Formats: sequence, structure tokens, C-alpha cells
Amino acid sequence: MTTEEFTITDTPLEGQCIALTSGGTGGHMFPAVSLARALVRRGASVVFFTDARAAHYTENLEGVRTILLPAGGVAGKGLRGRISGMVRLALGTWQAKGHLKKIRPAAVIGFGGYASIPATVSAKGLHIPMAIHEQNAVLGRANRVVAKSATRIATSFPEVRMISEGDKPRIIWTGNPVRPEIAALANAPYHAPEADGPVNLLITGGSQGARILSEILPEAIIRLPENLKRRLHVTQQARAEDLDAVAKTYEGSGVDVTLKPFFDDIPERLRDAHLVIARSGASTVAELTVAGRPSLLVPLPHAIDDHQRYNAEQVEQAGGAWMLSQERFTVEIVSERLAKLLTGPAALARAAEGARTAARANAAERLADMVVEMLGLNPAGAPVDLKQETPHVQGDRA
Repeated sequence: MTTEEFTITDTPLEGQCIALTSGGTGGHMFPAVSLARALVRRGASVVFFTDARAAHYTENLEGVRTILLPAGGVAGKGLRGRISGMVRLALGTWQAKGHLKKIRPAAVIGFGGYASIPATVSAKGLHIPMAIHEQNAVLGRANRVVAKSATRIATSFPEVRMISEGDKPRIIWTGNPVRPEIAALANAPYHAPEADGPVNLLITGGSQGARILSEILPEAIIRLPENLKRRLHVTQQARAEDLDAVAKTYEGSGVDVTLKPFFDDIPERLRDAHLVIARSGASTVAELTVAGRPSLLVPLPHAIDDHQRYNAEQVEQAGGAWMLSQERFTVEIVSERLAKLLTGPAALARAAEGARTAARANAAERLADMVVEMLGLNPAGAPVDLKQETPHVQGDRA
């Protein structure tokens, strides 16, 4: 449906300006851009505050104006780096406050990352309604700065760590938006591998690949029983500098392998996958759970606040994945685990169903609904009594 096809009752935000703000990495930007599109479809104009790293994400977005602010991180940096980051954040906050005074948006929605701090902090000072969205199973450091001031705390998981008890009544479990091609897989049934039939294994390490997967998995796979290797079709993402070594390991093994540093047809490969091996970043987990595909998750051990482990735990607890720490990710253990998983169609089918229970479909629209509710509007654009509205609180899986 295009913007022109909406009627007035489909555009409750007609005439409203909504400010979005996000850090410059894809994990923060993808859900923010998804919400921007949903808000524009509902009639709003959008102002997007971010830093220079993210300018390309919002290029050519209809109805969206981008304002770049100085910002800098402080975690994990030396003294000079922390001072520089704090100075840039202070300058960014001063600039954001000036822009917000002129624009006077109806609401500010933050998606984490240090570049989101200037606009969310300024919104508090200017008494502009503000909400945040957390992509991981641990509340990020930037979101922690403003959580107590947020009207709503939207989460990607039903349980999120580091949210205080006093803030939990303002939680709404919206899920984490995924690209439309992945969202379409929510209705695609999972077909477990049949006896003596092909087995499709998808290995992805995120946008940069994961070296540990390239080092361990080829050797683990070629150790599988011969009858299983003959059935196996492996799609593996690897860093460009690792491709030759990975290909050499597979050479002569009899395994059908497709190797690339990047696949532009991941939705199709995910649809056909019987098992996925991946890191457990927020975007990866969102795509796996929305698609309802079983996975073996290997959390990045040095992720901030160990958030990848908590992401993986949430899916594992829902029955949708198996988590294996990098410490235990050895050739012997992985080969044994794969031999069991790839010959257990019933367990894979159960995990596919479990993965779907950990997802929230239509997350971008749920976030847009949250904005409408924050402004005291119902979907027809009329005022509504917020006291009668009950958010989906943490732990609500309805």
C-alpha cells in the first residue's frame, strides 16, 4: 500500500512531526528506519537525528529529514577517548536541543547507541514525550541514561535485563523490526529434512563474518558421517581474507558448499535452511525467530554487557535454538552436535516452532501503534484516554 492509498482514518499522525534518533550502526539503524517508514505511511513527517556514520541509511527516505549530530562513545576507551566522547556528546546535546526547540516534534523515539543520547536527553529537558526501543536482551548503556524519563520502553524480547522494577510497568514488547523479505517468512512453514533427503545448513557470521566459524566449522563438517555429508548442502559466509583457507579445507570432502563473503539472497536461503549457525546479535536473532528457523547460536564472547549471550539464552529458553559458547566451540564438540541435530528432524521441527514463539511479528507497526498511543490518539486520529490503555508488559507473551 502506498502513502497515497491511505484514507484519513489510516493516517492518524497526519500533520504530526516525530523525531527518531539512533546510533550509527546497522543494529540500531535498521529498526529505526523501519519505524520511520511506518510513521510516514501513517501521515507523519519524520526528523532523524544520528551521527555521520549513519547518513547513508536515511538517504532517499520519503518524508524523512536527517540531522547529523556530533557524538562519541565512552565505554571501553582510554582517558583521552572518554574525554573526547563526552565533549562530543555535550556538543551534540546542545545542538539537538536547539533543533528540537525549533521543530517541536510531538514525540522523540530513541533506538540506543551513543548518538541517540543528545536528542533523548534534550527531549526530557524540553518536556517532549520520549520513548526508547531496545534491540537486545540487555538494556543498552545509552538507553539506560534516559530509561527513567521514557514514557514507554519498547523491547525486542519478552524479558530484558537492567530495567529497574520501577520502570517495568512502562515496558511494551514490540519485537525488533526486520526487513520485509524476512517478515514474509513468518508465514513460510518449516519443513524438517526427510530421511535420506537433502539437508540445508546456513552459516552466517553477521555483516563482517565470524572468524571462529570459518576456523572450526569446515573441519567439523568434514568429520561428519559419510552418508550425512552426501546429503549436506552448506551455505557459508566467510570473510574475504578467509575464503581460500575455508575452501581448501572443504576440498575433496564431498560436501556441497557455497562460500561467499556476502549473500544478497539471504531471505531465500533462510527460508530453505534446516539449521542455521550464527552469532546472536539482535538483528540476527530477530530474523531467525520471525522466520521460525532453528539455530545453533555462538555468542560473541566480548560483546558489551555480554548481550549476545542473553539474546541467545532467550531463544534457547523458548526452545528455538541451542546455544554453544565460543569456549566450547571446538571441532570435536561441534561435529558431534551437528551429527545429532542434522539427523533429528523432530527436534529441528520443535525448535522451529519454539523460535516463532520468541518473535513478535509486525514489530514496526507495533512501534508505530505505540507512538499513536503515546500521543493520546486512537487509530482514527481522535483523542483516547491513556488511562484505559494497558501496554504489553514484560513477560506478556500474548
